Amino acid sequence: MKKSLLGCAILAATIVAPVQADTLLGAYVGAQAWNMGVEGGFSNDESLTNFSFDDKTNGSFYIALEHPVPLVPNLKVIRTTLDTAGVTTLATSFEFNGELYSANTDLTTDFEMTATDFILYYEILDNDLVSIDVGINGKYIDGIIMVQESSGNRMVSEEFSGVIPMGYARAEVGLPFTGLGLVAEGSFLAIGDHTVSDFQAALTYSFVETLALDMTLQAGYRAMNVELDDVDDIFADLEFSGVFVGLEFDF
Repeated sequence: MKKSLLGCAILAATIVAPVQADTLLGAYVGAQAWNMGVEGGFSNDESLTNFSFDDKTNGSFYIALEHPVPLVPNLKVIRTTLDTAGVTTLATSFEFNGELYSANTDLTTDFEMTATDFILYYEILDNDLVSIDVGINGKYIDGIIMVQESSGNRMVSEEFSGVIPMGYARAEVGLPFTGLGLVAEGSFLAIGDHTVSDFQAALTYSFVETLALDMTLQAGYRAMNVELDDVDDIFADLEFSGVFVGLEFDF
């Protein structure tokens, strides 16, 4: 009898152990395709020149690690591509990286930038109905701006990079018995002349829910505003916005 009870206990422990391990350390990864439009301009000084940019679909990827250790924050890393290009007829003269372009010149502009968010956050509330996270975000931006006359003459470029500290918050609400949910996530900063915001909201649908893996579809809208004041001699006021679709895996 004792051997039988012992065997049952070992069997139960073997079955429960993976479930407990999953609750002790969790991870989720995801990817999004973001169809964004871009508005705004840039310069080497405070006199910004607005440019025309084409709509483009860029990608965003993220991974988050969560644990139950008290006072130690969870970690999330997001990497977003923000590439665009366009052709603009200058209304006034424009100087960039020492090159002066006169009014009525057609300029081809290539704007390539990535934003990498390093987020430390705490789960204030976490259950099947409501989840709330708050924390801090160090957004590292790294990019290059290339300007060229459409005729093919005189091309100049300038690189820039910097880390921008931001606050972070995320809230998710589940609709019972439907697999549907609503999620909103954002980071914001307003220090001096720098203003950076990055917000998104989405409808989600969990179509796979098991002990080992959850899979969730996302469809939503994201807007990122970047106002830079002398970051490696770059001044900019740009807004990236548009709809996105995504897929998330929760382990």
